[in-house]
Amino acid sequence: MPGLLADKVILVTGSTTGIGRAIARLGVKEGAQVMIHGRNEERARALQEELGDACAYVLGDVSDPGVCELVVSETVDRFGAIHGIVNNAAFTWRATIDETDAETFDRMIAVDLRAPILIIRAAMQHFRKQGFGTVVNIGSVNAVCGQPNLLPYSAAKGGLATATRNMANALAREHIRVNQLNVGWVTSDNEIALQISEGRPEGWEKNVPPTFAPSGRLLIPEEVAEHVIFWVSDRSAPASGCVYELEQYSYIGRSREM
Repeated sequence: MPGLLADKVILVTGSTTGIGRAIARLGVKEGAQVMIHGRNEERARALQEELGDACAYVLGDVSDPGVCELVVSETVDRFGAIHGIVNNAAFTWRATIDETDAETFDRMIAVDLRAPILIIRAAMQHFRKQGFGTVVNIGSVNAVCGQPNLLPYSAAKGGLATATRNMANALAREHIRVNQLNVGWVTSDNEIALQISEGRPEGWEKNVPPTFAPSGRLLIPEEVAEHVIFWVSDRSAPASGCVYELEQYSYIGRSREM
């Protein structure tokens, strides 16, 4: 039986680690040709070698507008088309209002908000020529409000949710779908290391309070990938403009005492 992404060409930004890497792996398993993107060539090459001829990789910092165009053009040059985009690349720097200077804010916005928009813009000529396209933006539950020390990150992801709805409405008649997954707490390798650097003990991810993990554990990257592949596939059509919260509980209106 053909996979969900059979005969599709998908670009996944920020796909050499964590959630993005899981998406690339599952994308290939589901029949897609996948353009891997990252900034570390060693990791990118290792993943490409693991996944074989169905993959290629492109390197670059998407805070550079030129790189946003490059990742799209390299995908089309390598595979002859681009049918879907997963905008996963992001920074998650910690910063409160007192710590958010202009440089921090601008860098966050450039990667987490401007880059997804510019990448979609670069793909529009290809989407229009073929008569369709699908975009999944990876957001965060912090888009709703966010922790005090995630001000610029929350602002960027909130802006991305608004941009997702805006583009979905604007492009619906051209059969170009744009959706967003606001992902909750995920135990990626980077998140595990970050929490340890901030004082949590080794193995903290195996002992998370029910307040944060009512199922008994946090999400893992492979589970997020399963949702992403559905939303980037034709199986989720014609839905567009959806901002879907991928968490274990209703984030809005939830009491932390539950």
